[in-house]
Amino acid sequence: MRFPLIIIAFLTCFSTYAQKDPSAKAILDQMGSKVKEAKGIQVNIQMVSKNSQGKALGTKQINLKMKGDKYYLKQGLMEILCDGKIIYNFDGVNSISKSNVVESDQTLSPQKLLAGNYDKDFNYSLLAQTSSNATIELIPLDKRKNFQKVTLVIDKLKFALSSASILDKSNNSTLVKVLSISYNAVLADNLFLFNRSKYPKNVEIFD
Repeated sequence: MRFPLIIIAFLTCFSTYAQKDPSAKAILDQMGSKVKEAKGIQVNIQMVSKNSQGKALGTKQINLKMKGDKYYLKQGLMEILCDGKIIYNFDGVNSISKSNVVESDQTLSPQKLLAGNYDKDFNYSLLAQTSSNATIELIPLDKRKNFQKVTLVIDKLKFALSSASILDKSNNSTLVKVLSISYNAVLADNLFLFNRSKYPKNVEIFD
């Protein structure tokens, strides 16, 4: 009885290894290292959403600032602030929702895309590459996540994300395009601290 168990264990390990493409991992690791070494990151992003028939649903311009595991994202009047433990999401009108970082794990935020820490959450493969770009496909290990796959285009000269295409469970897609990125941004620590006084008095906070 032990022999079949050994075979099953071997096949399971082999399958897992095969889905972690070493060529893709090398590129992802270099991108992740650059993010980890940065003292402050500032990014301007364009997000274009389309439904399953390819019809455009809208375009958003996002400004993202990151420092370690903390980030501040602004899109129009909407803001998302993460102090490393708690995420505060201001709808731009009259409410702020709070959630734990762990609770938001089913979503794929721009911050997560740029962080390059994909090893524990995804299988990945290198689809194509040139001397300047690499295209890598990510498939989430946790099938409960609200997206099917992510396709990254990485600038190999800068080891920075150029764009990402996210396909959700309903076959709607979101294209995230990095318009500009700086790894040397000077960001004050209090930027990532929630300050109730900066929001209108009528804003309600929900846990």
